[in-house]
Amino acid sequence: MALKFAVNNSLSAVTSLPTAIPTGSMTLLQTQTASSSSTIDFTSNIDSTYDVYCFKFIDIHPQTDGVNFTVGFRDGGSSFDATKTTTAFYAVHDEADTQTSLAYSTASDQAQSTAFLRLSPSGKLGNDNDQNFNGYLNLYNPSSTTFVKHFISRTSYQDYGNGHSDDYIAGYCNVTAAIDGVQFKMDSGNIESGVIKLYGIS
Repeated sequence: MALKFAVNNSLSAVTSLPTAIPTGSMTLLQTQTASSSSTIDFTSNIDSTYDVYCFKFIDIHPQTDGVNFTVGFRDGGSSFDATKTTTAFYAVHDEADTQTSLAYSTASDQAQSTAFLRLSPSGKLGNDNDQNFNGYLNLYNPSSTTFVKHFISRTSYQDYGNGHSDDYIAGYCNVTAAIDGVQFKMDSGNIESGVIKLYGIS
């Protein structure tokens, strides 16, 4: 295999790369803004164009105190009920410096479940004016009709007890049908405000 070289002598001076060197990119496909929304649905732009689809959660604010932000996946039907198996753990620390924890979350793992998945496994979201939820979810090769569809989520938020949570979830949709839609919602009440952006990653 022939070596590929940049056209300039130092990294600071590089203006272009040989076409054979992959650079990768994130392409913004869709932005949705919540306004007392019961759900945020992504039912287009999830296809074979990209290998990875990334959902970014920005300042998600619940209408109701003490709720969970959840996700469901659609596998060709009309419902977001693709079967999932998942695992979850979290770290928490409260404002009073009295609670610290690093733990597995049995409340948020699923075994062959069609229920919506909690993306906030360590606790429940607060609806104080300054409280919000942020993070991302990556969905891998959703158009495959051979393999299960893996996803990974990491989120950061203030819970309704004034603690900070750093949460990790991973799992897969145990279906060989393509995943063609994703829905986000609170498990009670509406999404008062916030933005979800969908990116394709090549």
